[in-house]
Parts: sequence; structure tokens; C-alpha cells
Amino acid sequence: MNEEPNEELELNRLMQVRKDKLKELQEAGKDPFEITKYDRTEFSNQIKQNFEKFENQDVSVAGRIMAKRIMGKASFCTIQDSTGTIQSYVSVNDLGEESYKSFKTYDIGDIIGIKGFVFKTKTEEISIHAKEVVLLAKSLRDLPEKFHGLKDTDLRYRQRYVDLIVNPEVKNTFEMRSKIIKEMRNFLDSRNYMEVETPSLSTIAGGATARPFETYHNALSLDMYLRIAPELYLKRLIVGGFDRVYEIGKNFRNEGIDIRHNPEFTSMELYAAYQDYQDMMNLVEEMFQTIAEKLLGTTKIMYQGTEIDLGGKWKRISMIDAIKEVTGIDFNTINSDEEALAIAKEKGIEMDKSKQTRGYVINEFFEEFVEETLIQPTFIYDYPIEVSPLTKKKPSDGRLTERFEFFIGSREYGNAYSELNDPIDQYERFLAQVKQREAGDDEANMMDEDFVRSLEYGLPPTGGLGIGVDRMIMLFTDSASIRDVILFPTMKPLGDH
Repeated sequence: MNEEPNEELELNRLMQVRKDKLKELQEAGKDPFEITKYDRTEFSNQIKQNFEKFENQDVSVAGRIMAKRIMGKASFCTIQDSTGTIQSYVSVNDLGEESYKSFKTYDIGDIIGIKGFVFKTKTEEISIHAKEVVLLAKSLRDLPEKFHGLKDTDLRYRQRYVDLIVNPEVKNTFEMRSKIIKEMRNFLDSRNYMEVETPSLSTIAGGATARPFETYHNALSLDMYLRIAPELYLKRLIVGGFDRVYEIGKNFRNEGIDIRHNPEFTSMELYAAYQDYQDMMNLVEEMFQTIAEKLLGTTKIMYQGTEIDLGGKWKRISMIDAIKEVTGIDFNTINSDEEALAIAKEKGIEMDKSKQTRGYVINEFFEEFVEETLIQPTFIYDYPIEVSPLTKKKPSDGRLTERFEFFIGSREYGNAYSELNDPIDQYERFLAQVKQREAGDDEANMMDEDFVRSLEYGLPPTGGLGIGVDRMIMLFTDSASIRDVILFPTMKPLGDH
């Protein structure tokens, strides 16, 4: 009975061949891992984009071998550096017998340094005529084969280092990520926002409705939490006298994983004294449009096959009006919890026992029927007070708050408030949240008495905004999953490997 070769055994065999090559080099006093540096003068793309400048000039490049063609006494190899790839012509006449013999033993994936002069081959390919080739690091594992390589998305996320080697277009996404965050900083810095850092570890998980990660501080004998949002610390800074602050950093939420959610994610939060949620709407529009123009040259972008127009004034509509627009149901005419719950039941929406109010029903209606319809940029404002424990009440209707979220392509990208600055009201809201937790809602806010104390010293009228940076990068890079824009997304380990 013939059996297919054991893939693991074959991988081990190939790896052993490479280990044996390394051992031979080490025994011959040519251990590549003893080399501590290499004087590289140029990158591949610099040479290829400026051939006239570099033609016949000596250069020194370094990178990973991605292809080799051995042709007797002369060979070609292609190396890949951080900017791209470049070909090199390698011959025994230039290197000498011993060095050329060593070069022929090098494997795909090995990292080498090449010194030589720039020229064009007969086929007009810009190349380097090698005078010296040095092995700088030995690759002990085979790279995935070019045409049937690292395609499995799960494996790509687990082994991002290999993904970046064999799928160089992936680098473009993360280079764009870096540029987007840089431009976000430039945008805010130019508007007199000061970047700050606040704790990631705290004894209270506050600032959002989410389940936290719990940990324990041994020296202090304290239960602690990884932060779910920096909000409460940033608002303390406004109390302290800073007018405009922002933070770009990691948050952690002990929740599900899908194409929009990773337990560890990046947010940008900002707070501005003497502003409100309308000012935050204007800021969001301007930020997205400025970054799009700067990095993409247009405010019209394609996302997963749909054209999104970030330009002009975005649609602004209250949550209640948006529900009416989609379902025909007008919650302005529904004033009792009982009537709201009856309509929810009629529409097949099951309400949690701890959420038996009109406000919770309105929020559920929005999520169930409206959210998926919001393709072009849209601000949804005036959220029920029940789902907005840190937000100032709407003066004309105390059941609602001056809060908005904005949606693009049926996804929420950010959240903003006219911040609640009444310490007595805030304390009562926290008490209501504590009751929610006691009723079984482990995503409800905890009591934060120190934050209430800070409000008692006086928080000026303040506008606050939070943006999901990863989702913004997904939009600007046309990425389908949040894992495509996080270098090392959270993954469940596979066995012992």
C-alpha cells in the first residue's frame, strides 16, 4: 500500500539539510551569525528608479534571496529588501572559485550582501554585477513555494513574518497604516491638540460598555483590568486645565472575534473644552477628508466593491428619524416602556430582562433594521440615555443624549459626545450602571468615584470623540478583515508549534 509522504517528515528533512550546510560553514570558520553588521549603501528601488545616476557605479545592497538560476560558471539571483527586489549577476570570474562555490550552496530565503556595479542585462533588466557576495544569515526553513505559497489566511495571520516575505503587497497595507496614523497626528497637532498617554492598567474598567480583561498585581495585592477605553483619564486632564488632548493607543475588550473585532485594538480619543458633539461631527468630516486627500489624492474611494464618497457634508440624522425612515415606526409618538416593548415583540426583537425600557428598544431597533442600510458616511445622533452613561442629556428631551456615532459601509467607525459634566447626574448614571451589572450585564460601567470627584472640581463643556483606528485603516486600504490591518492579530495557539 503506497502512502503519501508525511509532510512534517519532509519539512524536517529539508530543514536538516540546511542545518548541515550551516554546520559546514561554521566548521570552516564562516559562521554567518558571527557577522554583526553590513555596510549597505542603497536600496533596490532607489537603484531601479534612478538607473542613470547609478549606471556603472559601485553599490552595496542586502536582502533575502528569492530566486536563483545556476548556469555553470555564471548565475543570476534575485534579492528582496524592504523596498522591493533587484537582480544580481554572479560569476566565478568575479568572485573566484571558492566564493562562487559557496554562493551556489546558498538557499532561497538566505540573507546576503552584494557589492558590485549597476548595469542592464541584454533583456534591459536593471541588475548588479556582483564583485562580492556575503552570507549574512542562514535561513533554516524553506519559504512557501511561489505559486502555491502562503495563501491560507489563518496561517498568514499566525506567521505574519512569512506573509510579509512571500506576499510583499501585504507590506503596502502596513506602510499605509503607519502613514494614516502619522497624518492623524499631524491633523490634530496642527489644531492645538496635545498628545498624552494614560494608564492601560487600572482598578476600574471604565469609559465604555464592554467586558474587560482581568489581571492581578502581586506587589499591591490588587485586582486590576486592562483598559477598555482611555476616556475617563482624558477627561480628568480637561478638568486639570488642558484644553485639547488626544491619545492613540491600545484598548482591550474581552469579547468575540470577527472581521470587525480583535480583543486588542487601536483607538484615537480626543477631548476639547468648550465644544460639543456638533463640533465633533465637523472634526470627523474634516479629518477623514484631509487624510484621504493627502494619502489617496481623492475623497472618493472603493471599499469592497462599493464607491464611498467621503467628500462634502455627510448625512446627519437622529436615531429616531433614521428608524422611522427605514421602518416607518416613529418612536417620537411612543412614550411608554410598555408600548415600546410591545412593538419590539411584534417585530420579533427579544429584549434582555435587564433592558426593558423604551430607550433600549430604540437602540435595538436601530441595530437590527437601520445599521446595515448606512452605506455612505452618515452621522446618527441623539442616542437614548440608557446606552449613553457618560453623555450630556439633550436639553429638549432628557430621555436622549447629545451623542453620535458615524457609519460607513454599514459599519460604525467612531463615537462622540457632548460630555456629561454634571457630577450629581454622573453619579446617578453610574449607580444605574452598577444595578445593570448586578442584574447580570457584565458590560455595564463600574462605579468610578474618583472620576466623579474630578467632575466635582468642574469640567467645562467638552466635546469628546473616539475613532476605531483599525477600522479606519480597513476603509483606506480596502481590507475586508480587521486581521488584515493588525500585524499580529489575536489567534488561538495551534498545538506546540
